[in-house]
Amino acid sequence: MTDTLPPLLLLGCGKMGGAMLAGWRERGLSEAVVVDPFLAEAPAGATLVKSPDAIPAGFAPAAVILAIKPQEAPASLPLYARFAGQAVFVSIMAGKTVAFMRGLLGQDAAVVRAMPNTPAAVRRGFTVAFGASGVSDAQRSLADTLLGATGEVDWVDDEGLLDPVTAVSGGGPAYVFLLAELLEKAAIEQGIPAGLARRMARSTVAGSGALLAASEEDAAQLRRNVTSPKGTTERALAVMMAETAWPETISRAIAAATARSRELAG
Repeated sequence: MTDTLPPLLLLGCGKMGGAMLAGWRERGLSEAVVVDPFLAEAPAGATLVKSPDAIPAGFAPAAVILAIKPQEAPASLPLYARFAGQAVFVSIMAGKTVAFMRGLLGQDAAVVRAMPNTPAAVRRGFTVAFGASGVSDAQRSLADTLLGATGEVDWVDDEGLLDPVTAVSGGGPAYVFLLAELLEKAAIEQGIPAGLARRMARSTVAGSGALLAASEEDAAQLRRNVTSPKGTTERALAVMMAETAWPETISRAIAAATARSRELAG
């Protein structure tokens, strides 16, 4: 494949960092250095180093992707300030603001904040991004390409929106997986064999998601399409949609996650 991406520096190669790296390889990756002290061996298509001191001399990344944990940022980011002025920093750290990162990287650092989610592993992720002032059109385009390698990307002009985005989209897959988990458990409680319960719950959630993605109808209409008057689904939804059930619980959950994202900014 012809190389289409410039040299990249990836800090942290956990599940999300690894998914992004795999997506970049598919797009054509010219050169990548991964800094991760916990990896036992280099990911395919990349050079692995254990510390920033071991980055090859003369390596000049066009982008530095910050895929480390937010708690690691205060100690880690100053070690990469030397790349400010030549690279765009693309952060997928929850909560950490542009102001926070520039305080460690330098006030002239070009910073893009982004919040992807774990379906990136199968190239079905959704990422919302924010480009700070000082990010050039070329740098924003590069960030869009890098983030788009794992799924759909959209941009916002208000950095503050990334906190609820983190709560809804970033954490959203966990809520969907919880639904599958609870459907499986409830099926077993009603006497369905465990193996069948698991297959049924997983396929129902996955199939419903595929239908939602393919349909032009909104989620509420798709729900109504399944709900026959006075039928079994209507009876179940009467429980789930009671005022103190799912509507209140989901709102409280998203508010709690949004608040936690804001707490991580400090």
